[in-house]
Amino acid sequence: MNKSTLPLPPPVFLLIGVVAVSFSSILIKWSEAPASILGMYRLLFTVLLFLPFLPWREMKILFKNSTLKEWLMLAVSGVFLGLHFLFWMESFLHTTVASAMILTALEPVFVVIGAYFLFKEKTSKVGIISILIAVSGSVIIASGDIGVSKTALYGDLLSVLGTVAVSVHMLAGQKLCRKMPSIIYSFAVFLIGGLVLFVYNICTNVSLIQYDIKDWWIFLLLALIPNIFGHALFNWLLKYVDATTISMAILGEPIGAIILAYFLLGEMTTVSQLVGGMIVMISVMIFLKYKAAELEKVMALQEKSNIS
Repeated sequence: MNKSTLPLPPPVFLLIGVVAVSFSSILIKWSEAPASILGMYRLLFTVLLFLPFLPWREMKILFKNSTLKEWLMLAVSGVFLGLHFLFWMESFLHTTVASAMILTALEPVFVVIGAYFLFKEKTSKVGIISILIAVSGSVIIASGDIGVSKTALYGDLLSVLGTVAVSVHMLAGQKLCRKMPSIIYSFAVFLIGGLVLFVYNICTNVSLIQYDIKDWWIFLLLALIPNIFGHALFNWLLKYVDATTISMAILGEPIGAIILAYFLLGEMTTVSQLVGGMIVMISVMIFLKYKAAELEKVMALQEKSNIS
């Protein structure tokens, strides 16, 4: 961690990022536009905001030297990012902010499962137990929503599908992120994801422009607040803070969203959401701490082998 080059301590920036991403669900709830439109403009407006800051010369070199496999992985990452926004944003039309947000905390679980099948990356008993506990927490949330309505359960399913999609996005892009600057990678996948939703809207005859001025402001704010001051800020902080610390901080998003939903939307948290949410959050925290300790051991062994 390199604090000397930061104008403020890292926790301040982490807090700003968590608050920013927490507003995503509130802005979605405030809009009457379809989820596919919200996702499309959120991604494409972010692309426009990135344009003045792109290192064009470096982009040209990277794209020229990229292999067919890397182009394919970039496309897969962008497509599934678009699907993530489609499913996840649609979930808010059917279930509460609490359920939709807590279930997204399962992302590390799906990433580990995907890494096992795709890259043969194994995890220990601690990791497996924490995954099972996290899944049990999500089951508690879903079982509570069954008592609310079938629509709420459908919203939970969409949130899970959105989480699976973003996990595929992460798995497809993990090696690309090491090769190219975060702003170039983010620009590329945001553009691809936005174009995927554009094609989806055209094919399903969803209007692209007939929305109130309030909705257009929400489209812009979704790009500016959760994307630029949230996700882009987290990507920038990777230069100064380790990835596990950022992952732990992002777990504050469901908590922030639930608090904002209570004050701004009047949504109350049910007992099943509270209990299930605590189980999910605690288990994921244990899992991330375990992964951090595992990574430190691997790095220590590599340093020893290099010295010898």
